[in-house]
Amino acid sequence: MSAEIEKIKRSLMENGSKLTSQREIIVRVLLENEKDHLSAEDVFMLVKVKFPEIGLATVYRTLELLAELQIVAKMNFGDGVARYDLRGEDHEHMHHHLICQRCGALEEIKEDWLTELEERLEKEYGFKVLDHRLDFTGTYKECSNSECKRLNKAVS
Repeated sequence: MSAEIEKIKRSLMENGSKLTSQREIIVRVLLENEKDHLSAEDVFMLVKVKFPEIGLATVYRTLELLAELQIVAKMNFGDGVARYDLRGEDHEHMHHHLICQRCGALEEIKEDWLTELEERLEKEYGFKVLDHRLDFTGTYKECSNSECKRLNKAVS
């Protein structure tokens, strides 16, 4: 985790910002919960446990700064809530998501299936794709036939 924090610290410094103790705790919470796609409120509640004096406005400002610097991606999965997702350096582009409309389950696809399309766009239109994100919405098989553990759990 310290290597990721150092990379983020360098990125902030290159853009005239510092990795304050408050920002570092926010980044640590994002790293610790990388697969959860946290909202600002989720981040705030988790940070508050470690740093009780932090304010919600500080969390919002930090997340917005990290989004501006493309350290995190700000996204909405159709539920009206902005969520934050760390951008990994292991892939050139943002990863993709499968989103179940029935139970809200979210799964990441790390593979980049759009390389050929990007090359075609550049060749045919002279358009160089710098980034992309693709979200698939649908229903998992288990959710369609009443076997959805997540949906059944929410009802009981």
